[in-house]
Amino acid sequence: MIGRLSGTLAEKAPPRLLVDVNGVAYEVDVPMSTFYNLPAVGERVALLTHLVVREDAHVLFGFLTHEERTTFRLLVRIAGIGPRTALAILSGLSVAELGQAVAMQESGRLVKVPGIGKKTAERLLLELKGKLGEAVAAPVSVSAGAQADILQALLALGYNDREAAAALKALPADIAVGEGIKLALRALAR
Repeated sequence: MIGRLSGTLAEKAPPRLLVDVNGVAYEVDVPMSTFYNLPAVGERVALLTHLVVREDAHVLFGFLTHEERTTFRLLVRIAGIGPRTALAILSGLSVAELGQAVAMQESGRLVKVPGIGKKTAERLLLELKGKLGEAVAAPVSVSAGAQADILQALLALGYNDREAAAALKALPADIAVGEGIKLALRALAR
């Protein structure tokens, strides 16, 4: 229903904002990753939004990036993960960190988020596997552009996120895409 808000930032108190859009002020809940990147009160702001309609309330959630909103929407589709829990996950982990945790199947990262226990973390890893492909974080050792190309090639060849991420981790920092694919395939063949 409400896909985007653009207006003046009237108030901000974590995690809630008040955005004045031509005289109508909207309360918007945002993850901390969005909150820390907001302009000062009184300045213009544009947020992508997701409206949650419940029996007792209509709650608007806001995000600065498409990746955050898309990830939020993936999270709330998982049984047992409500909007508040999804917001907590995005406040505790960036989209890239969440993507890397899913690719590497690291439940330990998710358990550190308040409200996420071991069983919920494992369910999240299972449900999100293969759905956060474009959000998978690159290991720091390989340049982001080359890493993304190598990752896409490995996924296109049928390797899963976990196998591809493990192969990327072992690559040298300044490797070209073609050479990186060859080395990754050799590592995966062992």
